[in-house]
Amino acid sequence: MTVQSKLPKVPKGPYLDFEQPVIELAHRIEDLMRNSNITSSDVKELISKKKKLQKKVHSKLTPWHRIELARRAGRPYTLDYATNIFSDFVEIHGDRRYADDPAMITGLAKLDNQSVVLVGTQKGKDTQESIKRNFGMANPEGYRKAARAFRLAEKFNIPVVSLIDTPGAYPGIGAEERGQAQSIAENLKIMATLKVPVVVVITGEGASGGALGIGVGDRILMLENSWYCVITPEACSAILWGDNSKKQEVCGVMKLTPDALKKLGIIDKIIPEPLGGAHWDPDLMYSTLKSALVQEISQLKKVSTDELIEQRISKFSSIGALS
Repeated sequence: MTVQSKLPKVPKGPYLDFEQPVIELAHRIEDLMRNSNITSSDVKELISKKKKLQKKVHSKLTPWHRIELARRAGRPYTLDYATNIFSDFVEIHGDRRYADDPAMITGLAKLDNQSVVLVGTQKGKDTQESIKRNFGMANPEGYRKAARAFRLAEKFNIPVVSLIDTPGAYPGIGAEERGQAQSIAENLKIMATLKVPVVVVITGEGASGGALGIGVGDRILMLENSWYCVITPEACSAILWGDNSKKQEVCGVMKLTPDALKKLGIIDKIIPEPLGGAHWDPDLMYSTLKSALVQEISQLKKVSTDELIEQRISKFSSIGALS
């Protein structure tokens, strides 16, 4: 392996404030490796220094930092996972009532040798695509399209994988006129009694009913730098104080990070991300998540249909219950 081949992977900007020290060091390492007669041992030492700095930064992350990472440009989205974790992905379009919603992705795919139905929200990677995808905020037709996919999964006895990364369902007038609340409620009903295994993964943002509309599953997994809550910190701050100035302060008490939700029993497992976040090494993120999905689906397939539904309903009924 040459020195050049050992160049550290540096994600594209814009960079978060707490990422800056690591980014600056990574760029300095790149410059040294390109312009100097540097030895392999020197390279290892420099890369080790970068990892130590990343670990130090990572150890001091606040809940607000996690939210910033969950929203950071460059993180993998549903179509990235569809391409890199699954094979033979065939997208399903339209709700057969109104339109096709680009903010909601549905389709058939293979996870190793297992057929699955894949559902997930999709954000854009640039301004033009973000507008097309409505910044990952689905309309009623998106949730109805997801419902189509859930019914297909049940019809053909195929497990469901649902990937969530949304700031919420679209709150526009048109969405409300077309039955946004009803479409989400219908999905909750469908998913609660779906006769196939359902694995849900919050890969970034998991906000409000927009997330829950495709989030009722037998297993709820969260990536290490994701969040899941009934409301965004900005909206919570605005309701309580009239503006979003307290958004960072309320994060600590909202219990929206994976570790807090795991303690509360709301999620089942936290999926570790590459050092620095999924955007630092997407290939490693794909591999890690794929292994987790294969394991969860394999276990759930051993459970009878009646027991699967009973456990799922019991799981969600117990959330928030007082002893």
